[in-house]
Amino acid sequence: MGSGSGNLKEFLSDVISSDILYVPWLDAVLDAHKLPFKDESLDSIVLFDVLHHLFKPTNFFSEAERTLRPKGRIVMMEPYISWASFFIYRFLHSEGMVWQTDPFKMAGSGEDKNPFHGNQAIPTLVFEKYREQFKKIFPRLKIIQEEKMDFFIYPLSGGFHNSTLCPLFLWRSLEFIERFLRPLNRYMAFRLFMVIEKE
Repeated sequence: MGSGSGNLKEFLSDVISSDILYVPWLDAVLDAHKLPFKDESLDSIVLFDVLHHLFKPTNFFSEAERTLRPKGRIVMMEPYISWASFFIYRFLHSEGMVWQTDPFKMAGSGEDKNPFHGNQAIPTLVFEKYREQFKKIFPRLKIIQEEKMDFFIYPLSGGFHNSTLCPLFLWRSLEFIERFLRPLNRYMAFRLFMVIEKE
């Protein structure tokens, strides 16, 4: 889900690519709050910048738990709120960030919400501030890999819409610096990579 530029099939040819609106390279148009798949019919669900757009993340996790086979996985890449990224996401990013939110108690149906509006804080809230609540509500969904990453490379990349500020000749050097600074990832990271497995 969240197929974006649509290049995932270059690496995984047998995936079902989907998004909330139709574009020519998609296989399906669907809403992550209600997945149109049979129980235990999916091997994996891959989300790229989807969770922080969802009005009710718990609906997605319930649907993922229902549709994944045992040992099936949710793989996601999302924004991460660290000391370094807070200012960027809160004041400079077009989607904004609202920290004082409980992602497990979202009121209303969300039907009037623009699906392209997001809250960059949602993934950090779900997997850090409200992590124990996530584990209690979804005991069959086990976090098996978690990595906070991208200190300089992500903000310098310009994202999807802006020109990159990182010349290619600096890329390897920045990757080396980021590996060296990995112990500080909780304070400097901009991105969160998660793998969750259904028991």
